[in-house]
Amino acid sequence: MKGLFLFVPAIAILLAGCFDEPTPAYKSVPPETQVYLKDGRIDTFTEDILMRDGKVFVQGSGWTNLSARVSALDAKSINYLNLDRNGLTNVEALTVFTGLKWLRLSGNRLTTLPDLSHAKGLKRVYLRGNLFREIPDTLKLLDGLTDLDVSDNPIESIPEWLVNKKGLENLSFSRTKIKSLPSDLSAWKTLRTLQLGDLRDLSEDEMRRVREALPGTAVVF
Repeated sequence: MKGLFLFVPAIAILLAGCFDEPTPAYKSVPPETQVYLKDGRIDTFTEDILMRDGKVFVQGSGWTNLSARVSALDAKSINYLNLDRNGLTNVEALTVFTGLKWLRLSGNRLTTLPDLSHAKGLKRVYLRGNLFREIPDTLKLLDGLTDLDVSDNPIESIPEWLVNKKGLENLSFSRTKIKSLPSDLSAWKTLRTLQLGDLRDLSEDEMRRVREALPGTAVVF
């Protein structure tokens, strides 16, 4: 967003539902590049909807409509895009957001993602509480991916590309249908956290194996 400078204090991030992120947005993403569109109850995400209903937090003014701050949307300049809890089933318009580093799509009704290979710098993707049956293949094209949350989705397995992906820091598979983890977890030794909460079919032996394989990782069952 050219010419737009915003200050996002910690309290704003908490209100935005980012408290579950290992490093809050305000510490790692420039405030002038953050946009929120939440609780919109829309089916299809478009740039026009973001311009009409998107919000930014301005010190001294509180939550402000994006359209009141800029005359046109510069999609390439947005680093952080929060589309949580909108009931979305279609987010094809994400292909124009080439500057993304951080993407939140939790609490929607998504089953697929568009091609995200254009977003070369995308590191954090949050997909909690959707309808994904598989981890989207487009994520394997993100060389810099560090954080992925697919909890609360009917996912049954972890794809080979994710098993072999290096540089990951935080993964969450909580409340999915995953029954076991890959036999070789050596590529995941960079993980800081691995959330496996409420995986009912995970045996105690499997839990022990995972902890032994990842001694430097905070594993949560």
